[in-house]
Amino acid sequence: MNKILFKQQLSSDVYLMRLYAPLIAEERQAGQFIILQVDEDYGERIPLTIADANTDEGSITIIFQVVGKTTKQLSLLNEGDDIKALVGPLGKPTHIENFGTVVCVGGGIGVAPLHPIAQSLKAAGNKVIIIIGARNKDLLILENEMKNIADEFIVCTDDGSYGRKALVTEPLKEICERDPKPNMVIAIGPPIMMKFCSETTRPYGVFTQVSLNTIMVDGTGMCGGCRVNVGKEVKFVCVDGPEFDGHLVDFDNMMKRLNSYKQIEREKHLCFLEKEIEAKEAR
Repeated sequence: MNKILFKQQLSSDVYLMRLYAPLIAEERQAGQFIILQVDEDYGERIPLTIADANTDEGSITIIFQVVGKTTKQLSLLNEGDDIKALVGPLGKPTHIENFGTVVCVGGGIGVAPLHPIAQSLKAAGNKVIIIIGARNKDLLILENEMKNIADEFIVCTDDGSYGRKALVTEPLKEICERDPKPNMVIAIGPPIMMKFCSETTRPYGVFTQVSLNTIMVDGTGMCGGCRVNVGKEVKFVCVDGPEFDGHLVDFDNMMKRLNSYKQIEREKHLCFLEKEIEAKEAR
């Protein structure tokens, strides 16, 4: 069993947990993820990026947003509870070297998987420019942690409640217009945000890497649920990724696939909440 060592609520629907997983903590690299299952005998398996690790404690850190039944179940667990099934590290780690100047763009919960990548890039000697964005101030996460890494740090909110009132693509475009332009961009966040970050950098010829979070079941490439079109090839995010050239990803097709189960997800979530309310009233 993988015990929950620490739990913190970062915003209304976003939670941070440290889980006891010493073998994963020792092996994980930036960009990799785990798959966990809350129910032992049945239930959904969900992929979550490893946001950090502590080998002394034997822990990994996950940060997740409540969007459906499984993430709601996970959010209701507390310190001392066990995660019934946890596998990892999965996926290919981020290729880290001294590229020069790298712009790291994180949107919403995407700041969590971006954090270890930005850490590793900084440690490799890169100049790291970080842009983080959210719909409003209350939804921003890991601001101080990212600010401590960055050589240049920009915060954007859609409503202007904090930082700069803009989408993250606005400062990204300005940075691409500098002389010299950045050597690389890494964008992680909602699919639509990664799509427009890639389109923003395309005219400037700046290589843009995105980290995809598609539907996954087994995490070993067997089910094919995570397939995505990259250029003229079909790739499996769990084994070929999760990182790909954003200029080659067919985001429209990926978003259609992600929306396939949205209605079922909403129904399951509502059903679970109703049962939770009934259980509380019965007590």
